[in-house]
Amino acid sequence: MPPLKTSASDMVKNARARIEEIETSDLITMMEDPNVVIVDIRDIRERQRSGYIPGSFHAPRGMIEFWVDPESPYHKDIFAQEGKKYIFHCASGWRSALTVATLQDMGFEAAHLKEGFSSWEKQGGAVEQHDPSSKKS
Repeated sequence: MPPLKTSASDMVKNARARIEEIETSDLITMMEDPNVVIVDIRDIRERQRSGYIPGSFHAPRGMIEFWVDPESPYHKDIFAQEGKKYIFHCASGWRSALTVATLQDMGFEAAHLKEGFSSWEKQGGAVEQHDPSSKKS
């Protein structure tokens, strides 16, 4: 395989240099703000296995650009709300950094949880567990 032009870690580093990063402790205090929308881009199996931030909206990483774009047939209304602060997260902050950088390129304002769900758990953030009888998570 020929060498990569840019490594994944370089892409994450470049994304982090130009996006807003939210510390876990700050997000914990923002939980009661009705204008904050937490978007979990982890795989559904990660949510089922590890739990999720209460009230978070699940948007699979592979669909996020299409769900945000109002011209897309896959657009989700949750991303068209005025006055909301969208904070994306994954497990460690790598995927969410890339996601937010891409969304900013599209003109969508967002931030990401700097160290991801793993930091959320370590710092005592509330976690809901998946209900296996529910089809929605």
